[in-house]
Amino acid sequence: MELALFDLDNTLLSGDSDYEWAQFLIDIGVLERERYEAQNLRYYEQYKAGTLDIHEFLDFQLAPLTRYSRAQLDAWHRDFMVRRIRPIIREKGRVLVDTHLARSALCAIVTSTNSFVTAPIAHAFGIEHLIATEPEVIDGRFSGKPAGTPCYREGKVERVEQWLSGREKNWRSFFESRYYGDSLNDIPLMERVSRPVAVDPDETLRRTAIERGWEVISLA
Repeated sequence: MELALFDLDNTLLSGDSDYEWAQFLIDIGVLERERYEAQNLRYYEQYKAGTLDIHEFLDFQLAPLTRYSRAQLDAWHRDFMVRRIRPIIREKGRVLVDTHLARSALCAIVTSTNSFVTAPIAHAFGIEHLIATEPEVIDGRFSGKPAGTPCYREGKVERVEQWLSGREKNWRSFFESRYYGDSLNDIPLMERVSRPVAVDPDETLRRTAIERGWEVISLA
């Protein structure tokens, strides 16, 4: 069996769903623009630079989920999918996913973005399995804290291995394992698969891929 793992933001999407969600909430007036827009951009730049404090960021990103009912959040998310996500789904990304699914590969999206934001996006790609940062839920409401290890950098490796173990599998269960990623933050997981693929990579990942002989592709 083949294992195919896909990063989401700036890989299957031509943008970042975490950043877009906060901007969407700003645009519809849920978050105050003056306070949140600059902060959202600052965290995004830190992510791209590899300097993000993931726990500080999650305090910022998950806080709005605590203030509203799940019904209201889901309604906003449906609008978010139409206005912000579907326009940035890469058609070449969809074709790539479909190619692996057609080969009966075990496919999963592996993303640092929380599962509330990303579960409907994984569904739009036809991918059953999502490995993401999980928001904690207490008494049916989001607490504003992550549950377990955030799915970020080395945390992606931990979360994937936990997922595989839950399916009574490990890396050796597959004749080939791939991970498609775009960012220096994807390097820890790319080092664990048998065939890492850099997708429209940032400069750090591009340099690493060239040095190590990893495949480099574009889905743009």
